[in-house]
Amino acid sequence: MKQHEILTAGTSIWLDDLSRSKLTGLDPHSLPHRIKNDGVRGVTTNPSIFGAAIVGADEYAADIASLSGKSVEEVVRTLTTDDVRVACDLFEEIYSASKGVDGRVSIEVDPRLAHKTQETIDEGLALHALVGRPNVMIKVPATKAGLPAISALIGKGVSVNVTLIFSNERYSEVIDAFIAGMVQAKSAGLDLSSIHSVASFFISRIDSAVDKELKAVGNEDLLGKVAVANAHRAYALFLEKFSSASWKDLEASGALVQRPLWASTGVKDPAYSDTLYVDTLVAPHTVNTMPQSTLDAFLDHGSVKSDAITSQLEKASQILASLSAIGISLGEITDALEADGVKKFEDAWISLLADVKKVMV
Repeated sequence: MKQHEILTAGTSIWLDDLSRSKLTGLDPHSLPHRIKNDGVRGVTTNPSIFGAAIVGADEYAADIASLSGKSVEEVVRTLTTDDVRVACDLFEEIYSASKGVDGRVSIEVDPRLAHKTQETIDEGLALHALVGRPNVMIKVPATKAGLPAISALIGKGVSVNVTLIFSNERYSEVIDAFIAGMVQAKSAGLDLSSIHSVASFFISRIDSAVDKELKAVGNEDLLGKVAVANAHRAYALFLEKFSSASWKDLEASGALVQRPLWASTGVKDPAYSDTLYVDTLVAPHTVNTMPQSTLDAFLDHGSVKSDAITSQLEKASQILASLSAIGISLGEITDALEADGVKKFEDAWISLLADVKKVMV
């Protein structure tokens, strides 16, 4: 079965979706079903996912009514952390069996804090305490302000999912921030084996942006290839960074690598295979978080090759060099995507607050 093959090859399936209906079994593809039958070993959430889950859903009405007198921010935090807490409990067995590697549920700090370091640290600690489960992961955006927050949270023993990574340059800084945090944790005498992290490297949005520019200059050779090549080079960077002497010293003290997590893996261009961003990204020590449709497509007709990345590293370099040679700057594109990603999550959160406030009135 595909879910066993991909796990054996080193890639964990996480579901990029969460709602009350999935937790209660009202959804035909409930989370317990996904865990038992489809190989799902974790969940990621974001402001857009919570917005889609909560707005207009009857199953949240009673909770909203019971929180009368609270601010809309308090209400939304209660709703979202309640769902994450229940999801954490559903994954407790996988969390224990994997010694904390999987069985994880991610919840993001308020996206309006993306450029505020100390506020992100404070919010991350508060969310960690509020959920109150050892298998929760706090999502922090990989902005410049987010990097020191990542180090600080890791240094305090909080497991972190670093989100909105688009470039290899920023990914290198994310790994450095993680390692710096682990050094802090070691100095504080914490159990390094209990601190986990993933680095969420976004895929499909890169092809959407790059393909637009490729079509504008009449280049069809590189269509649908750059995002995967970019991710392949990220994996090469992962292998390099976690082979360093400084990391090996931490590893000897119990530290575990920060796994690359492939995010935004739903294919947006119907001309491409709907499992493109799964089949091409299988490798040891990785996670692929998939929307429902992508998971179903993979289970139905995806393919698993254990060397899907490692056999393509030279080709990936050639693709990225070819892109640069025709005058398209991947760096400019990824900078724009980061800014746009932060804004989209911020807009989604503001919209969610506004919609819940209407129900409260």
